Amino acid sequence: MKFLIKLFILFLIVSCKSDPKDDKAASETQSKNKIKSECPVEITPIAHATFVMKWSDEVIYVDPTGGAKAFNGMPEPDLVFITDIHGDHLNVETLQALPQPYDVVAPKAVYDKLPKSIQNRTKILSNGDEFTFHSFNIRGIPMYNITKERLKYHEKGRGNGYVIAKEGFKLYISGDTEAIPEMKKLENIDLAFICMNLPYTMSPEMAAEAVLSFKPKKLLPYHYRGLKDDKPHFYDIEKFKDLVMSQNDAINVNLLDWYPNQSI
Repeated sequence: MKFLIKLFILFLIVSCKSDPKDDKAASETQSKNKIKSECPVEITPIAHATFVMKWSDEVIYVDPTGGAKAFNGMPEPDLVFITDIHGDHLNVETLQALPQPYDVVAPKAVYDKLPKSIQNRTKILSNGDEFTFHSFNIRGIPMYNITKERLKYHEKGRGNGYVIAKEGFKLYISGDTEAIPEMKKLENIDLAFICMNLPYTMSPEMAAEAVLSFKPKKLLPYHYRGLKDDKPHFYDIEKFKDLVMSQNDAINVNLLDWYPNQSI
């Protein structure tokens, strides 16, 4: 029974109108959302930085890791986004194991680490640049550290966050970053994925500061496993939600379990 419960959570699909604390309500809302088409994206968290999006008739994998088995039951990818070269974002073995072919969007540092067969299907995107691909407008957003003791983790220009837009809906994926000026200046974001895990990215407090600056309509904290006192630690996304919504309750913070098979 415990295995079945974990399996259900792993493949939970949450529409942008859902409430993950109430499975029945989430299911009903997701169904209504499909009919009304008010929010075109459905999200399946896989683990940490890895997730699957269904958007219109496209299936998008973000930072796929964990091997092909991590995506059992998932539709085959049409498009893959990779944010950085670190192993929790770029895993060549997983990319090679996924059903082929699919196209990739990645920064140059990632492209350089890909095998030739995948490079041939990869469009390089630099910070600040944008193009249209698979009918999406895609813009590369810087992701980097600004705190002195964390500068060694993510240098400016190497990795990409992404703003992805289609038919008036705009989605932001932070990648590994702190509360940088480029994030705070974002506008009209309908759905944002925000990381928070020290010492590599942000604390919940810094993440809340960033979010309150650009005010996305919907918000999903993800990538919240880090270290505390040199031990594995899951950062407090409930605290993050309270920090944000106590100051701006118009921002709808949704909490999903991105680590259903892990414990400390």
